[in-house]
Amino acid sequence: QVQLVESGGGLVQAGGSLRLSCAASGSIASIPVLGWYRQAPGKTRERVATMTSGGSTSYADSVKGRFTISRDNAKNTMYLQMNSLEPEDTAVYYCKVLVGPSNNWGQGTQVTVSS
Repeated sequence: QVQLVESGGGLVQAGGSLRLSCAASGSIASIPVLGWYRQAPGKTRERVATMTSGGSTSYADSVKGRFTISRDNAKNTMYLQMNSLEPEDTAVYYCKVLVGPSNNWGQGTQVTVSS
């Protein structure tokens, strides 16, 4: 099992940027697929972005072209660079292992975008 801890959220104005971090308790180099999810108030959790160990990425249509997922295996950390933020991006953001060792949902990190 691996533990993941999210950080980097905050309050930002529309059009601004934030970089989220996801620190793992162990090596992430061999984890096949990692991803970011978010859950806005009153809505179901949705997948935002994924990244394979080989570097392939995928994004939800709503964030394509604005968000970038990356991973630094040497630091056992995954990132989500979020640019051109919109009020609709307001949510709690979580990182998760999609394919690989089991892990529980963490506390997430709150992102609030003001208009």
